[in-house]
Amino acid sequence: MKLCIRYFTKSKKGNTKKLSDFISNRLNLEALDVSFDLEEDVDYLILVNALYANNIDKEVKTFLENNKERISNVVNVCSSASGKSTYKKVKKECDRLGINIIDDEYHTKASWIFINKDRPNEDDFNRLAIFIDNIKEKSDLNG
Repeated sequence: MKLCIRYFTKSKKGNTKKLSDFISNRLNLEALDVSFDLEEDVDYLILVNALYANNIDKEVKTFLENNKERISNVVNVCSSASGKSTYKKVKKECDRLGINIIDDEYHTKASWIFINKDRPNEDDFNRLAIFIDNIKEKSDLNG
Protein backbone atom coordinates (compact mmCIF):
# COMPACT_ATOMS: atom_id res chain seq x y z
CA MET A 1 0.00 0.00 0.00
CA LYS A 2 1.22 3.44 -0.87
CA LEU A 3 0.87 6.15 1.78
CA CYS A 4 1.49 9.82 1.09
CA ILE A 5 1.37 12.99 3.21
CA ARG A 6 0.33 16.42 2.02
CA TYR A 7 -0.40 19.46 4.16
CA PHE A 8 -1.61 23.03 3.86
CA THR A 9 -1.02 25.85 6.27
CA LYS A 10 -0.92 29.59 6.11
CA SER A 11 -0.43 30.04 9.84
CA LYS A 12 2.65 31.72 11.20
CA LYS A 13 2.36 29.50 14.31
CA GLY A 14 2.87 26.39 12.18
CA ASN A 15 0.42 24.13 14.02
CA THR A 16 -0.51 22.17 10.90
CA LYS A 17 3.14 21.87 9.87
CA LYS A 18 3.97 20.50 13.34
CA LEU A 19 1.33 17.79 12.88
CA SER A 20 2.58 17.04 9.39
CA ASP A 21 6.20 16.78 10.56
CA PHE A 22 5.17 14.48 13.40
CA ILE A 23 3.36 12.16 10.97
CA SER A 24 6.31 12.30 8.57
CA ASN A 25 8.71 11.21 11.31
CA ARG A 26 6.31 8.55 12.59
CA LEU A 27 5.91 6.95 9.14
CA ASN A 28 9.35 7.80 7.80
CA LEU A 29 7.72 9.48 4.80
CA GLU A 30 8.32 12.91 3.38
CA ALA A 31 5.50 15.38 3.94
CA LEU A 32 5.04 17.95 1.20
CA ASP A 33 2.71 20.89 0.98
CA VAL A 34 -0.24 20.76 -1.40
CA SER A 35 1.60 22.75 -4.05
CA PHE A 36 3.29 19.44 -4.95
CA ASP A 37 1.03 17.25 -7.07
CA LEU A 38 1.16 13.49 -6.63
CA GLU A 39 3.59 11.72 -8.93
CA GLU A 40 1.97 8.30 -8.58
CA ASP A 41 -1.23 6.66 -7.38
CA VAL A 42 -1.69 6.53 -3.61
CA ASP A 43 -3.86 4.22 -1.57
CA TYR A 44 -4.00 6.54 1.44
CA LEU A 45 -3.42 10.27 1.26
CA ILE A 46 -2.96 11.72 4.72
CA LEU A 47 -4.25 15.25 4.25
CA VAL A 48 -3.17 17.56 7.06
CA ASN A 49 -5.14 20.79 6.98
CA ALA A 50 -6.73 23.49 9.07
CA LEU A 51 -9.93 25.42 9.35
CA TYR A 52 -9.75 28.99 8.03
CA ALA A 53 -12.86 31.17 8.26
CA ASN A 54 -14.91 28.01 8.88
CA ASN A 55 -13.77 26.36 5.65
CA ILE A 56 -10.85 24.56 4.05
CA ASP A 57 -8.56 26.65 1.90
CA LYS A 58 -8.98 26.80 -1.87
CA GLU A 59 -5.46 25.39 -2.27
CA VAL A 60 -6.61 22.16 -0.59
CA LYS A 61 -9.60 22.00 -2.94
CA THR A 62 -7.36 22.63 -5.95
CA PHE A 63 -4.93 19.89 -4.85
CA LEU A 64 -7.76 17.36 -4.52
CA GLU A 65 -9.20 18.38 -7.90
CA ASN A 66 -5.84 18.12 -9.64
CA ASN A 67 -5.00 14.73 -8.09
CA LYS A 68 -8.40 13.04 -7.85
CA GLU A 69 -7.45 10.27 -10.30
CA ARG A 70 -4.44 9.30 -8.16
CA ILE A 71 -6.11 9.14 -4.72
CA SER A 72 -7.93 6.03 -3.47
CA ASN A 73 -8.59 7.19 0.12
CA VAL A 74 -8.19 10.42 2.03
CA VAL A 75 -7.31 10.41 5.73
CA ASN A 76 -8.25 13.73 7.32
CA VAL A 77 -5.96 15.26 9.95
CA CYS A 78 -6.72 18.79 11.08
CA SER A 79 -6.19 21.48 13.64
CA SER A 80 -8.12 24.64 14.38
CA ALA A 81 -8.23 27.31 17.03
CA SER A 82 -11.96 26.71 17.44
CA GLY A 83 -11.40 22.99 17.88
CA LYS A 84 -13.82 22.32 15.02
CA SER A 85 -12.98 19.62 12.52
CA THR A 86 -12.51 20.09 8.79
CA TYR A 87 -13.87 16.59 8.16
CA LYS A 88 -17.28 17.67 6.82
CA LYS A 89 -15.70 20.25 4.49
CA VAL A 90 -13.08 17.81 3.19
CA LYS A 91 -15.72 15.06 2.82
CA LYS A 92 -17.97 17.38 0.82
CA GLU A 93 -15.09 18.13 -1.55
CA CYS A 94 -14.09 14.45 -1.79
CA ASP A 95 -17.69 13.42 -2.47
CA ARG A 96 -17.92 16.04 -5.21
CA LEU A 97 -14.75 14.65 -6.81
CA GLY A 98 -15.52 10.96 -6.31
CA ILE A 99 -12.71 10.38 -3.81
CA ASN A 100 -13.27 8.11 -0.82
CA ILE A 101 -12.58 9.60 2.62
CA ILE A 102 -12.24 7.22 5.54
CA ASP A 103 -14.58 7.71 8.50
CA ASP A 104 -11.78 7.94 11.05
CA GLU A 105 -10.14 11.31 11.43
CA TYR A 106 -7.83 13.15 13.77
CA HIS A 107 -8.39 16.72 14.86
CA THR A 108 -7.06 18.88 17.63
CA LYS A 109 -7.18 22.40 18.90
CA ALA A 110 -4.45 24.73 17.70
CA SER A 111 -2.99 27.79 19.31
CA TRP A 112 -3.82 31.15 17.79
CA ILE A 113 -2.96 34.51 19.31
CA PHE A 114 -3.98 33.92 22.97
CA ILE A 115 -6.31 30.98 22.32
CA ASN A 116 -5.31 27.39 23.19
CA LYS A 117 -1.83 28.29 24.33
CA ASP A 118 0.75 25.54 23.73
CA ARG A 119 -1.51 23.47 21.48
CA PRO A 120 -0.95 21.03 19.98
CA ASN A 121 0.61 19.61 23.13
CA GLU A 122 2.10 16.29 24.23
CA ASP A 123 -1.32 14.70 24.75
CA ASP A 124 -2.39 15.79 21.25
CA PHE A 125 0.73 14.22 19.74
CA ASN A 126 0.22 11.01 21.75
CA ARG A 127 -3.32 10.75 20.34
CA LEU A 128 -1.96 11.46 16.87
CA ALA A 129 0.63 8.68 17.24
CA ILE A 130 -2.12 6.17 18.05
CA PHE A 131 -4.24 7.41 15.15
CA ILE A 132 -1.37 7.18 12.65
CA ASP A 133 -0.36 3.73 13.89
CA ASN A 134 -3.95 2.56 13.33
CA ILE A 135 -3.95 4.00 9.80
CA LYS A 136 -0.66 2.28 9.03
CA GLU A 137 -2.02 -1.00 10.36
CA LYS A 138 -5.14 -0.66 8.19
CA SER A 139 -3.09 0.15 5.12
CA ASP A 140 -0.79 -2.83 5.75
CA LEU A 141 -3.77 -5.16 6.26
CA ASN A 142 -5.37 -4.01 3.01
CA GLY A 143 -2.17 -4.51 1.03
